[in-house]
Amino acid sequence: MTLKKIAWLVDSSAYMSNTLKGHPDVYVIPLNIHFGLEQFVDGVDLTSDQLYNRIRNGTESIKTSQPSAGEFAVLYEKLSQEYESIIAIHVSNSLSGTLSSSISGAQIAQIQVEFIDSFSLSAGITGLVEKGLQLQDEGQSYQEITVALREMVSKFRNYILIGNLTQLYKGGRLSSAQFYLGSLLKIKPIIQINHHGELKELDKVRSHKKAIQYLINKAVEAATKDDLQHVYIMHANAEQQANDLKEAILQQAPQLQFTIGEISTSLAVHAGEDTIALLWYS
Repeated sequence: MTLKKIAWLVDSSAYMSNTLKGHPDVYVIPLNIHFGLEQFVDGVDLTSDQLYNRIRNGTESIKTSQPSAGEFAVLYEKLSQEYESIIAIHVSNSLSGTLSSSISGAQIAQIQVEFIDSFSLSAGITGLVEKGLQLQDEGQSYQEITVALREMVSKFRNYILIGNLTQLYKGGRLSSAQFYLGSLLKIKPIIQINHHGELKELDKVRSHKKAIQYLINKAVEAATKDDLQHVYIMHANAEQQANDLKEAILQQAPQLQFTIGEISTSLAVHAGEDTIALLWYS
């Protein structure tokens, strides 16, 4: 049997664009979501509507967990029988243990895999895979592609407007005092995944309107100074806001192209409903 060239593996924190969803060589391994003692598989047996409903109305603790090393091992054994090479691109290792679990799985299966820490999540992973597929179509080798993608990682830019402080508080990323004051003063935190793949607070903005203007300004500035061409707008059950944001940016930067998508349920657990983010590669 002739082996196919490259298998691409991402975890379910990645945004599955039309390019990724329709590609036969792109595989997804799901994260897990826990409501108290109940466990669900991200994107399989829990819809985003069900998640947001439980967040709004439930009182149980919510958390996520990475796939086990054994799950990765089984998948890597299967892929190694069909492909010459495997490239795995995962959510930032500073935010999740998924990459470590993936590496352990390959070691158990004794399969050679090229691992790329995206130092990002969601559409950050998407952009890397889409670029990798493009380079593959252009005839670049497995080694050339991995080198190019690792260089691309440092060019990731993102601005994330948290829509609901409750989930950050429940997840331990906000203290009781920060949660109380933020809610009382209607403070909208802008957070960012830095070059180390860590989630850090970038700014605080009073009022949702000013926070949206902050995002608009960042995109327009990048389009003007850095010749930005394409922007991902990701949202948590806020499609209308995402479309409105796109239109507002286009008024000042009509050359930009956009992809609008919803974040995965595993990310929504932490970010909360109405979160909206701008992500791109410079």
